Amino acid sequence: MIVWKDEHLTLFRSALYETISSVIVTTDCVIVVDPCWLPHEVEEIKRYVEEVKGSRPLYLLFTHSDYDHIIGYRAFPEAKVIASYAFDKKAPEDKADIIEQIKAFDDGYYVTRNYDIVYPEVDHSIEGEEVRLSIGHTTLTFFQAPGHNDDGILTVIEPLGILIAGDYFSDIEFPYIYFSSYEYEKTLLKLDNILQQYPIQLLVTGHGTPTRDYVEMKKRQQASLDYIHKMRTFIQEDNQEAINQLIDGCRFPRNMKKFHENNQLLFKSELHRVLEGETNK
Repeated sequence: MIVWKDEHLTLFRSALYETISSVIVTTDCVIVVDPCWLPHEVEEIKRYVEEVKGSRPLYLLFTHSDYDHIIGYRAFPEAKVIASYAFDKKAPEDKADIIEQIKAFDDGYYVTRNYDIVYPEVDHSIEGEEVRLSIGHTTLTFFQAPGHNDDGILTVIEPLGILIAGDYFSDIEFPYIYFSSYEYEKTLLKLDNILQQYPIQLLVTGHGTPTRDYVEMKKRQQASLDYIHKMRTFIQEDNQEAINQLIDGCRFPRNMKKFHENNQLLFKSELHRVLEGETNK
C-alpha cells in the first residue's frame, strides 16, 4: 500500500478510489489520518503504526466524516481523536446514517472486521479558523473546510510543512460536492492564504497523488475553481452538452459520471434558491 515514505511521513493508498491514509511521525507523537478501507489495508496501517510508535502518544485525525474516511476508527482504540466541531456535533441521526453506510458496504461485499463499527468519539473538537493544537514541538493548525461535505478541515502540520487537505485538490477527481458549491469555493481559496503564511512542503489529498510542487498545487486549485464556475454558467444557460464535456478525459468515466450528475442536481438546486430569493425581493 505504501506509495510515499520519508523520515516523517508514510502514505498508504487503498485499492479503492485511490484513497490515501497518512501516518505522520514526529519526536512528539504519531498521527494517523483517515485510516481506510478494506480490513487487510487497515491492518497493514495498524501494523506499521505499532512498529514506529514507540512510547509516543497516538492521534487519529479525521479530515471529514464521509464513511470511507472513518471506517478504520476502532482499529486504533487507544488513539486520541481530532476532528472538526461540526464532525463532533453532527446530529445523532446523521451519525447513524454514516455508520449504516459502512455496514451496508461491508454487507454488500461480505466483509468482516475485527473491530466495532461506531462513529468516532472526538477528544479534540476543532472550532474556529486557524486554530492551533500543540503536541510538544509539533503544531497542528486547522482551517474549516466545508463544501465537499459540511464538516471538513484542512490541517497544516509544522515544522514538517505538510498540508492535509482531505477531499480537496485531488489530481484524480473533479470536485465532488455534497454540501455547497459556494462553501467549496471558499475552501479552495484558503489555499492562497495557507501557502503565503506557511512553508508548505507537501500537499496530501484524500484521493490521488500528493505533490511537493507549488505550481501543481495552484493548478489543482484552479482546475477545481474552473469546474465550479463553468458548471454554474452552463446550468444557467441550460447547456447540457457543455456540462457533459466538463468531465471529458476523466480517468474513471463510468463511475465519475454519477458524481458529476449529482453535482448538476446540487447546482440546479442552488440556482433555484438564488432565483427564488431574487423573486422574493
